[in-house]
Amino acid sequence: MKDKLKGKDVNLFEEWSFSSKNYIIFGIGLVMIILGYFVMAMGSVNSFQSLTLAPIMLFIGYLIIIPLALIYRDKSNQSGNVNSHN
Repeated sequence: MKDKLKGKDVNLFEEWSFSSKNYIIFGIGLVMIILGYFVMAMGSVNSFQSLTLAPIMLFIGYLIIIPLALIYRDKSNQSGNVNSHN
């Protein structure tokens, strides 16, 4: 692996630059998680809210929206980074 990276200046944090869209998606994920816990707390123990709706909201927040915010790259931002490294 080190042989492949010789001669290349690799900086992880330059490759992981977040745009405002990433922060917006991350905020939506946090709101979804907070709402999921709120819905779970407001429902009775054996209600639809506590057993079905809240876990689905938490699943979407934790396993779909938050990773999407970390992975998402803007197309225009991606082409700008390639030109700045040359």
